[in-house]
Amino acid sequence: MSAANLPAPLPLEEAQARLLALTAPLPIERVDVPGAIGRYLAAPLMARRMHPAAHVSAMDGYAVRADDLAGPWHVVGESAAGHPFAGALGAGDAVRISTGALVPEGVNAVIIQEDVRRDGANLVLTGKAPMPAGRHIRPAGHDFLCDAELMPIGHRIGPAQIALAIGAGHRHLTVRRPPRVAIIDSGDELAPDPETCALHQIPASNGAMLAALVASLPAEIVRIGPVPDNVTALTGALDQAREADVIVTTGGASVGDRDFIRPALADWGATLDFWRVAMKPGKPLLVARKGTQLIVGLPGNPVSGMVTAYFFLLPLLRALLGAAAPFPRALPLRLTAALPAVGMRREFVRGRFADDGIAAVRSQDSGALTALAATDVLIDRRAHAPPASVGEDVCAYLLQNGGIA
Repeated sequence: MSAANLPAPLPLEEAQARLLALTAPLPIERVDVPGAIGRYLAAPLMARRMHPAAHVSAMDGYAVRADDLAGPWHVVGESAAGHPFAGALGAGDAVRISTGALVPEGVNAVIIQEDVRRDGANLVLTGKAPMPAGRHIRPAGHDFLCDAELMPIGHRIGPAQIALAIGAGHRHLTVRRPPRVAIIDSGDELAPDPETCALHQIPASNGAMLAALVASLPAEIVRIGPVPDNVTALTGALDQAREADVIVTTGGASVGDRDFIRPALADWGATLDFWRVAMKPGKPLLVARKGTQLIVGLPGNPVSGMVTAYFFLLPLLRALLGAAAPFPRALPLRLTAALPAVGMRREFVRGRFADDGIAAVRSQDSGALTALAATDVLIDRRAHAPPASVGEDVCAYLLQNGGIA
């Protein structure tokens, strides 16, 4: 295909929107709560109980009646977490109480242990009484009430959300099944064993890198290759991936004489949806489909592959998992070193944390593995942006966790 016949590269947001328009969340399943880590809710999380279920103490100390705050008191028992005091308190009575323990009937004040002195069963006030009287008591339903919506559809389930779901009375959660992802590494130059790599070869690192990136989400991953640079071998590899929800190819998506991904996809029966995105690195990205399968063709250079996977592959998988917000979020971060003006293409500059801000890594070459390994953030530089000065805030995407908090 001549340069004159090439399709115009799509703006990033338009390409992302076209990708998501091809997706639909995967089927629903119910899993035990700990097994839902990293997934997204397919139904709102509703509280099956209130929390706390009864009035509990927020401090270690002594439970007394609010109309009896001056003391002295007579200690008549103890309320510990899991072992409540049985009975009601009368005037002049006190109960030793620990954090999280049920407040006894008739009690509406807790005096912290630092403000009293105890001698056997006798207790006197030595500090200040609580003001207001109930300040050290967590009332029933203080956190949430029964039937309250705690998390909406599409919310990501992390460690804190696991605790919330269990605390709300759930043993199982409704989520989407993990996507099946097949990663095809292609290229005559790729050596499967990095320890026996000839001079004319390079170690096949892209497939392993992408598999590790995909593994940050719940997914079933199959790796295929390295596959030789010919249409027959590539169509055979695509056929091996016929059970996958998403097929990822690396390399061979550009316009060179040895780029065979597009003709292989055509021979296999896939339809190209779009090809080429106006971004640097990562311009030759392609997206195709065959039935319900989606094919994402990533560039072969490792930096380009990582950046395009960050902005396209991971959001696609999150959308299949039912994420309400599948795309990474940019943050304003301050530059500690100046950046030059940008050309005609939007550029994602690899950067790293430095002192009280971020700075570009030394090499921006799309094949530089040391620079990629040192990268913490992708600095978003719009097309035709002027130079950026030290101290200026720029939009940046965190590479950790795919940019998702």
